[in-house]
Amino acid sequence: MRCGLLGRTLGHSYSPQIHRLLGDYEYDLFEKEPEEVASFLKSGDFTGLNVTIPYKKAVIPCLDALSPAAQALGAVNTIVRRADGTLFGHNSDYFGFAYLVRQSGLDVAGKKALVLGSGGASNTVVAVLKALGAEPVVISRSGENNYGNLSRHADASLIVNATPVGMYPNTGVSPVDLRQFPRLEGVLDVVYNPARTQLLLDAEALGLPCANGLWMLVAQAKESAEYFTGRPIDDAVIPSIHDKLSSQMQNIVLIGMPGCGKGTVGALVAQRLGRRLVDADSEIVRLAGKSIPEIFGQDGEAVFRDWETKVLGELGKQSGLVIATGGGCVTMQRNYPLLHQNGRIFWLKRDIGKLPTDGRPLSQANPLTELYARRKDWYHAFADFTVSNDGTPEDTAAAIISLMEESK
Repeated sequence: MRCGLLGRTLGHSYSPQIHRLLGDYEYDLFEKEPEEVASFLKSGDFTGLNVTIPYKKAVIPCLDALSPAAQALGAVNTIVRRADGTLFGHNSDYFGFAYLVRQSGLDVAGKKALVLGSGGASNTVVAVLKALGAEPVVISRSGENNYGNLSRHADASLIVNATPVGMYPNTGVSPVDLRQFPRLEGVLDVVYNPARTQLLLDAEALGLPCANGLWMLVAQAKESAEYFTGRPIDDAVIPSIHDKLSSQMQNIVLIGMPGCGKGTVGALVAQRLGRRLVDADSEIVRLAGKSIPEIFGQDGEAVFRDWETKVLGELGKQSGLVIATGGGCVTMQRNYPLLHQNGRIFWLKRDIGKLPTDGRPLSQANPLTELYARRKDWYHAFADFTVSNDGTPEDTAAAIISLMEESK
């Protein structure tokens, strides 16, 4: 049995990995241009397909039959070639988003829900919310309810982002300002990469329950796999696959005083988990074309911090890295969302007396006790976890890996 994903640009898809965990069948990526879709569906070598943007509507004229869900939504994301060669289309996104809502724990019945976007994903979100008793309102760029008159919906209880805004690689932007909605109870985003879009970061900052689209991605894949194989699959696989994927996707970010062992520990963690270690200071040196002492001496600390933010912005939105940061990155609050958007942040604490100062301009210019006193609250504010590195680097690496496992 040969299955796969049909789309136009699929380089960052996690579908093959998910389907390897769902069943014993081949799963490939089929990147096709619009003019190639019809002929591929007619004569392509596949048993079952998932369909992603921009083809969820375009495939419908090529299909012989649709499920009630696909008919109602006017979109298909699952295709099965039946025994007689005909093509059957279904939409498992409905099940996927319904699962996301249930998993979020949000009570949507009787609540006004703003659905950002009017594309195919929006149709699915609206259908699910209506079925759950919510009162969805679609916000589009130019419709009756648009981004220019959001004030009329200040009583919204839920916001769902059904647009690509904030998705990798264009992270750091949000479609709306959540502070406009004083009665907001929760935020959902169908985007799953990064783990925390700017919209979800803003929700976190306001103390609002929120969730990304990874639950939806895994749940819809589970239902698609049932259509591919013709066999039921227990819903219990969904959280198992979700947690495994979430852990693999998120970066492991190491912060702490200069010389606390971030590079050494990071190398061990990367080796044991099969990840790539990236040293932020080394990236700064590479891009600036000069050493860190030279940047400080010739350009000043402000220029160095700008370089640092630029590098952390590029690294932080990637997936599955181990990132060793510079000791002073926490002095700039702007760096926190860059690291937090797709990472878990570990503060390595080490006895001040064990910290070296060679080649570290700020450590040489300031007594380490004073430097630590100024920064400790920032380290604490950035960190998801605090780990002692007063023992062996091997023990510290093991502790970090254990915390990653426990926090799935």
